[in-house]
Amino acid sequence: MLEDLKKDARERMTKCVQTFQADLRKLRTGRAHPSLIEHLKVDYYGNDTPLNQVANIAVEDGRTLVVSPWEKSMVQAIEKAIHKSDLGLNPMTAGTIIRIPMPALTEERRRDITKVLRQDAEGARVAVRNVRRDVMNDIKDLLKEKLVSQDDEKRAEVEVQKLTDKHIADIEQLLTAKEKEVMQV
Repeated sequence: MLEDLKKDARERMTKCVQTFQADLRKLRTGRAHPSLIEHLKVDYYGNDTPLNQVANIAVEDGRTLVVSPWEKSMVQAIEKAIHKSDLGLNPMTAGTIIRIPMPALTEERRRDITKVLRQDAEGARVAVRNVRRDVMNDIKDLLKEKLVSQDDEKRAEVEVQKLTDKHIADIEQLLTAKEKEVMQV
């Protein structure tokens, strides 16, 4: 029973870290990367479809993304979706190919991105702590129902705390690496 709770906690905390990692990939750092735009929704025959499902996204050089729609009719829709996004990108169309140059980041924009990074990291830490709280409550319920001994309860709480500390350290490590990448000129 306790092993199931600990396993569940480990899986849920890992998902929190993975979600934070996915959020980090979406933040612009001045270098071109397909994950910056692949999540954008494009109007594809009346349905909102992720960009990576209607076009091929590639990196031409360090500062340019190239989008190659699978259908010619999608060029305007993709261009419109990129303009509507809050990424501040200006696509340039050449026939059926869309080139997206990445503008250089200013110092002020880098600091703003760092603030957003810290807020996302705090949200991920809170999510991990919420998982810990839920599991701790479940362990206490098992103790109240006399399904586990006090010693087992204390051991399980210590192990869950260690799991929490490990996942929060992982979040901190990811945050530090991304901040360094963002502040690099």
